[in-house]
Amino acid sequence: MKKQNSQTKSLSNDQTPIKQAIALHYNESISEPIPEVIATGSDDIAQQIIELAQEHDIPIHKDADLAVLLSQLELYDAIPESLYQVVAQVLAFAYIASGKVPKGFDRN
Repeated sequence: MKKQNSQTKSLSNDQTPIKQAIALHYNESISEPIPEVIATGSDDIAQQIIELAQEHDIPIHKDADLAVLLSQLELYDAIPESLYQVVAQVLAFAYIASGKVPKGFDRN
């Protein structure tokens, strides 16, 4: 499951807005699925990440605070345990926005 995280923040020195985007990947079919960062970028790169997500109907979730935290991770880093709950909420958003349900989830 791929998830896009996008936000805009202001720099403290010149108040120029910076766009950041982070793409997450979640493979629930492996034995210990942990979301990982598969793309991150600012400004033009962030815009390209967002456009790719839109082209592939990948839901985009905006969360400025989470984007700041995730942008500190390296590519292919697993999400730290301290962020599991908030990232789980983002993944739930992505599932619902895509009309899917997680493996083993019972809608009844």
